[in-house]
Amino acid sequence: MRVPIFQVDAFTSRRFRGNPAAVMVLPDFPDDSTMQAISAENNLAETAFLVMRPGDYRLRWFTPTVEVPLCGHATLATAAVVMERLRPELDEVVFDTASGPLPVIRDENGYVMDFPSRPSVRAPAPPALAMALGVAPREVWVNAFNYLAVMDDARTVRTLAPDLTAVAALDRPGVIVTAPGDDGYDVVSRYFAPAKGIAEDPVTGGAHCMLAPYWAARLEKTSLRAYQASARGGEIDCRLNGDRVALRGRCVFYLEGHAEI
Repeated sequence: MRVPIFQVDAFTSRRFRGNPAAVMVLPDFPDDSTMQAISAENNLAETAFLVMRPGDYRLRWFTPTVEVPLCGHATLATAAVVMERLRPELDEVVFDTASGPLPVIRDENGYVMDFPSRPSVRAPAPPALAMALGVAPREVWVNAFNYLAVMDDARTVRTLAPDLTAVAALDRPGVIVTAPGDDGYDVVSRYFAPAKGIAEDPVTGGAHCMLAPYWAARLEKTSLRAYQASARGGEIDCRLNGDRVALRGRCVFYLEGHAEI
């Protein structure tokens, strides 16, 4: 079967920055093992699988090793594919996903995604976390998805060189490392998820669903300019709306073609 495939750099206005995602448009979802094999073949942080029918946009996401319940940058990339290539007359699309309906609106500054917030609670710092990061966090917060390790300054976040094998052995799938922002940003962060087949994710929408409620409370503001300080780097505008988080970003197309599956 020959199907359309796109590769899009998300959360950036510059090609070769942000987070690349593959988007495949299918008549139906193949079996999970096939989607997992395709994602491993694409070898990107995420491959989004989109099944389109009139008024119905079903979306799933796979890393090279596992299916995930939520992915921000691949949703952003899929929204760009739908509204710039497949249905350019649209300015809004709602994806049916494992995390519920996810609306995305196009505006003059990119795409705005409406995601569920992921609040966290403060917890004692596990000794294994500091050992894995090579730095003792100022404080640690946790939810079912990630550890949130808060550092004193952006330089510590930017220069961090964690032991990824030790990070993968922790009892959460991923670790967000964050600090007050620099260079005009409110927040700086990085995200490590080797247990999900992603050593360091370049720019992570799902992580900002956890970052937004933490920093909104600490900074006493609901709108935040965030920068994810990976090697590629990317920008996310976040706005906390009760139990939802609006994430705005831009996309740049890199590749368009077809795949044989």
